[in-house]
Amino acid sequence: MDLRLISTHDLLFDLILYVCLPAWLIFGFVDYRCHRKSKIEETSGIKESLLHAVMGVQVGIPIFLGLFFEVNALIFMIIFVVLALHEVVAHMDVAYALKSRKISITEVHAHSFLEVLPFVIVALIVCIDWPAFVDFISFNWAGHLALIPKAHPLDRLYVGCYVTLMLVADVVPYFEEFWRCMHHGKAQA
Repeated sequence: MDLRLISTHDLLFDLILYVCLPAWLIFGFVDYRCHRKSKIEETSGIKESLLHAVMGVQVGIPIFLGLFFEVNALIFMIIFVVLALHEVVAHMDVAYALKSRKISITEVHAHSFLEVLPFVIVALIVCIDWPAFVDFISFNWAGHLALIPKAHPLDRLYVGCYVTLMLVADVVPYFEEFWRCMHHGKAQA
């Protein structure tokens, strides 16, 4: 196979699937490790852990939609609303944490990637699904506001591996963080 013949569309799509999305999970795990090392349960506690859970749900929504549904005006609407809300909660998270614990340079760098990767992914999606983006920004929404399953679903092996990585690297660790914070809070009460 001549690698020069791979389409730009496929390259950008693979960049999202095999670089950006896994990197986001990896830096989420690095962030979790920083929280653990800084003993979040003894400092900022349950409130900061809840903010992490909110951000996890926020990013999970567009990721789920992107894995299973065609990108259209509705998906772009959801993506941009979630992106804006995620930025607000991320700011609240760091502002709150700074009041009660030291944020290490490693955590600062993890946050940098966690902040930038969503914008990179959205920019790549805009490039890949340009006609849908034009429909979105030109308010050509008629017939483009439904969840339509992907005509060519993603490989089940990829989806299974990605969901497994998500569970192992982020969901289970952040549940553990929440449990630790909750347990420590009850012990202090």
